[in-house]
Amino acid sequence: MRVLAIDPGTLKMGYGVVDAEPTPRADDYGVVALPASMPIEKRLYQLHTHILNMIHVFQPDAIAVEDPFVGRGERAFVKSALAIGQAQAVVLIGAASQGVPVHRYAPAAVKRAVADYGGATKEQVQQITISTFGITDHPREDATDALAVGLCHLRHFAEDDLMAREIKPGEVF
Repeated sequence: MRVLAIDPGTLKMGYGVVDAEPTPRADDYGVVALPASMPIEKRLYQLHTHILNMIHVFQPDAIAVEDPFVGRGERAFVKSALAIGQAQAVVLIGAASQGVPVHRYAPAAVKRAVADYGGATKEQVQQITISTFGITDHPREDATDALAVGLCHLRHFAEDDLMAREIKPGEVF
């Protein structure tokens, strides 16, 4: 299973292409960075174009995207969550237009899947992700976040596959 994983943002959108076979591996990753001076509608259009290109190039079986964290607090935090939601919408529309299934994960779900603890720090999740994929360079934070979302999806997919597997009489696990 090949997954295009996205850490959405309107200034920096991290992406990672991960595959489950034979063992989890990162085939590609990076960050689409756009200038803050560019109007939001143009940034969203650019992100949409990038998503369509990535779908065309990588031919993913699924897209995994992180949901924005929505909490209470400062005005800047709420504005940031709205921008992330706009970027996520671009991903959802791009995936739907190409018939690629989308799976959304809350930040705590990504932390649980990667670090076995929903309260893990961002640094812990990044280190585990880098180690799991055997990455030797130093990816940008947004790319590592996207890879963590991809790893989360691979682990959820493996669990779902195991749960759906039919157990036959006399079969040993």
